[in-house]
Amino acid sequence: MKKISKILFLAMAVSFFAVSQSNAQVGIYVHVRPPRPHGVVVVRPARPSRAHVWVAEEWTPAGGSYAYHAGYWAVPPRPGAVWIAGHWHHERHRGDIWIPGHWA
Repeated sequence: MKKISKILFLAMAVSFFAVSQSNAQVGIYVHVRPPRPHGVVVVRPARPSRAHVWVAEEWTPAGGSYAYHAGYWAVPPRPGAVWIAGHWHHERHRGDIWIPGHWA
């Protein structure tokens, strides 16, 4: 019985650690913000339905820099949710970091 308890405890601890790490924000400081890819023209297509909200372009960590992702229409995860667009934040002596957009 003690052996099963130890195994279950260990499994719960590993699961908790994995979940807590997956929720951690991953950020990369850069000294030069990556430019929008050449030739990209932001054109917002027609809204698919009244329920859809425009999610502005984003930057996601990729290697030691950021990768560009164009904007898109999305249905909010819950009624009344509002999309807060991502933005660049400058920290003195560290550089710029992308603060990702999120639903509020």
